[in-house]
Amino acid sequence: MRLTPAILPFADAATPELPMGRLLRLALFQVTVGMAAVLLIGTLNRVMIVELGVQASVVAVMLALPLIFAPLRALVGFRSDRHRSVLGWRRVPYLWFGTLLQFGGLAIMPFALLILSGDTTGPLWVGHAAAALAFLLVGAGLHTVQTVGLALATDLAPAEARPRVVALLCAMLLAGMMGSAVAFGLLLTHFSAVRLIQVIQGAALLTMVLNGVALWKQEPRDPGRTRTAVRGPGFSESWRGYAGRGRARRRLWAIGLGTAGFSMQDVLLEPYGGQILNLSVAATTALTAMLAAGGGLGLWLAARWLARGGDPFRVAAAGCGTGILAFSAVIFASPPDSARLFAAGVTLIGLGGGVFAPGTLTASMAAAGPEDTGLALGAWGAAQASAAGAAIAAGGLLRDGGAAIAQSGLLGEGMNEPAIGYLIVYHVEIALLFAALVAIGPLVRAEGVADARLAQRPA
Repeated sequence: MRLTPAILPFADAATPELPMGRLLRLALFQVTVGMAAVLLIGTLNRVMIVELGVQASVVAVMLALPLIFAPLRALVGFRSDRHRSVLGWRRVPYLWFGTLLQFGGLAIMPFALLILSGDTTGPLWVGHAAAALAFLLVGAGLHTVQTVGLALATDLAPAEARPRVVALLCAMLLAGMMGSAVAFGLLLTHFSAVRLIQVIQGAALLTMVLNGVALWKQEPRDPGRTRTAVRGPGFSESWRGYAGRGRARRRLWAIGLGTAGFSMQDVLLEPYGGQILNLSVAATTALTAMLAAGGGLGLWLAARWLARGGDPFRVAAAGCGTGILAFSAVIFASPPDSARLFAAGVTLIGLGGGVFAPGTLTASMAAAGPEDTGLALGAWGAAQASAAGAAIAAGGLLRDGGAAIAQSGLLGEGMNEPAIGYLIVYHVEIALLFAALVAIGPLVRAEGVADARLAQRPA
């Protein structure tokens, strides 16, 4: 009993107000988010591009459709901060309707895939429209559930334990991604359209069950929230106050550039492994597990660094540096057809992203006031999700455009290779990570100046 809290990861996140059992049950919403992310970004994009023959640019745009909803994460967080409910809840309604959006998107998706597969007599555009709607609904549900779920966990945890609780929730997200990737890989070893539809339907049902368990008796009912609330500042005024605080805008730019650098490959890693390195569906799906494993290790390293008083911006910068090395390994895996070097690069991508995200999240939490936790988490999520969505769409377009230019002969005979479109994207990602380092630099210096002034202040 004395050793267990010391060796178990995130065991110190539990408090008398929020015991470990209740905290782990709440964290189940992150498992469903990770499961849906693996299904959309990992499995379905490879199947639609390789097996169904859909153009990578079309799939990339579908995966980027949640970008329409991503900037509203700050508004969702703000509304959940101020929500007036006749039942005395402010987070639960948003969490439940976000769950319904996830379920609805996953329920539509199998029928869209049936049309895209050509096994029906329906027009193909209906399949594209239904798939786009499914991706949009799932994305909207993910953004709502994750933003408000993190805010609810922050409400329930004492102030001193909140960073550790957020780190645990991030770890649960990665655990959900890893477990889902392994499960999907095993279930799809013998691939068929019927088996894929069954997997998607099972994911929809599991989303409803796990999110329902996660929400059960978590948020206390506050009778004060049934009364007419005192009119406070609107969203525009609150956002201007938050964005004008310190170097918030530069921080959001750093978050966006770094996230874009890590996300542009999301729609391309598995097709790259299948088309260029000739990996199977099960093998390319396992890449998502490697990505999650690297992310888990990065999260653990970042948590230890931050717990020892590390500067969160330096932590984020270390993640960017790791990402630059990772994409270099992925690029050099193509000429020798090295699956091992490719797997190492994918793992390092997860490691860099796992270090970068907690650093920026911790910095955003530190800059939040006591009354705008939802807004702060929503702003971080909006910057991250918007950058990820735009990067995913740009990645597919760059891949298709670069491949077309290379095949036309404009780049020379030596560049007329199937891998050129992918390699262009990976080089752009390295440039974005260097840009993120440039944005982070003044933030680190600002923190150092602030610490020096605080140390020189007389007691």
